[in-house]
Amino acid sequence: MKSVETGAYPNTRRHFQVTRCNHCANPPCVRICPVTAMYQRADGIVEFDPSICIGCKACLQACPYDAIYIDPEDGTAAKCHYCAHRTEIGLEPACVVVCPEHAIIAGDLDDPASEISRMLARESVSVRKPEQGTAPKLFYIDGNDVAMHPTAVERAPATFAFAQVIPLEGIPVLDATIAPRPTSVGVSGGLRHGQDQGDPVGGPIHFANGRMAEHMTQVTYNQQHKIPWHWPVPAYLVTKGIGAGAFMLLALGDALSLFPFDRVAYVAIGFVALLFTAITTGLLVYDLERPERFFSILTRPQWRSWLTRGAFILVGFSAVAGVWWLTEVLTLWGAPLGGLTDVLRPLALGIGFFLGAGAAIYTAFLFGQAEGRDLWQSSALPFHLLAQAFTAGSAGVLAAGFFVPFSPDLLVTARVAFVISAALSLVIQLASEFAMPHPSDSAVKASHEIRSGRYLWHFWGSVLIAYLLPMAAAWLMGSDTFGGIVVLMCSGIGLYLYEYAFVMAPQEIPNS
Repeated sequence: MKSVETGAYPNTRRHFQVTRCNHCANPPCVRICPVTAMYQRADGIVEFDPSICIGCKACLQACPYDAIYIDPEDGTAAKCHYCAHRTEIGLEPACVVVCPEHAIIAGDLDDPASEISRMLARESVSVRKPEQGTAPKLFYIDGNDVAMHPTAVERAPATFAFAQVIPLEGIPVLDATIAPRPTSVGVSGGLRHGQDQGDPVGGPIHFANGRMAEHMTQVTYNQQHKIPWHWPVPAYLVTKGIGAGAFMLLALGDALSLFPFDRVAYVAIGFVALLFTAITTGLLVYDLERPERFFSILTRPQWRSWLTRGAFILVGFSAVAGVWWLTEVLTLWGAPLGGLTDVLRPLALGIGFFLGAGAAIYTAFLFGQAEGRDLWQSSALPFHLLAQAFTAGSAGVLAAGFFVPFSPDLLVTARVAFVISAALSLVIQLASEFAMPHPSDSAVKASHEIRSGRYLWHFWGSVLIAYLLPMAAAWLMGSDTFGGIVVLMCSGIGLYLYEYAFVMAPQEIPNS
């Protein structure tokens, strides 16, 4: 239940709004779920099965209405399911029955004689975020724009009617100065409630710097959902880039004969690719609320989800690279494999190149399915992730050259690839934030937070640490292989800084 106050005293009005799952005709939460835990019934109800949910939290990112949350008791997603257990036997949803004013009307929209169909034909109604194309089935009569569009009002913590905000881990709080109140307090839901609300200090309700409540819109109270994705997601983007990029660089250099074949060097680079791909998989599993159910992505896949497609791409890439790498290692140890290794190498490197490219960029399409985060809906993102993969992967190859003797041609190839891909990635990063238009006010706000707001230092730090410093180091390192360690460390840290800002900032823009 949302309530928003508008107007200036004494001409004020309080608007109430019930906010729940919209049971969209085109539900993005269903498409992104990798294991069909979220599904749409024949009668249009968007239902959920917690017994198979893996807790990936992708459905939370896909919902533009903030209608899904993680149940803290069982670690699975949860939401309104239209009381399907009641409607199946002819009863109305419980909220309809309990409402004393008959303010909530439910029914069959396909039946023109139903009360809800007659009301929709008679009244002027609105829906939340129609531009998302989800075709929501929750309609509002006399809906208030401020309540329906959460970004219409800046909600600094000091603007709540009866509460002050204290930061709790995982709950986004905008920066604000709150005048201290010399009273005892109680803590509930992340908000600090003064016990003297009937007799506020200094007279009428005051906000930061003693400003009185004279603005035109007052948010009564807000309990923002916790941010679903945290540091493991940007970390896995970096490790995935190192693993896929190192293999792609090796495959491309081998196909173009940019350096001579050296089994020891090939084994070392293959080890880098497999190691960081394994770390990527570990981070993915670690970020699940129900990691013990991870394998259900493979056993009951929902193929429209890019989380499922990405999982199979990673498995395929690991299998192809792993089989090839094992044959090279066995041959290096003197195993009598004959010409099998020589036949398998170009085939595995060729297939692995395309699987590595898929592993590098599939997250862009997963972000694209996360329709609740408008900043992630960028057509440049696949190209950016591909360039980042070559940047991180070539840095990984340069670092491996410190431990294993590489040919000069291989080191030069890695250095040139790093400088070119880093320059391209930097151009795309700057263009995405400064030159490309953003599709909505939510995306604009998130971009502002990245460029000049809370994540200012992450963004500009990444420009310096991920690109400018390691590009100079790679160009000047010459035969000094220790420079490869510096390049990898700077590149990895800098890329993580940017990805952290890119992942976190859109999640802090409220959807309700």
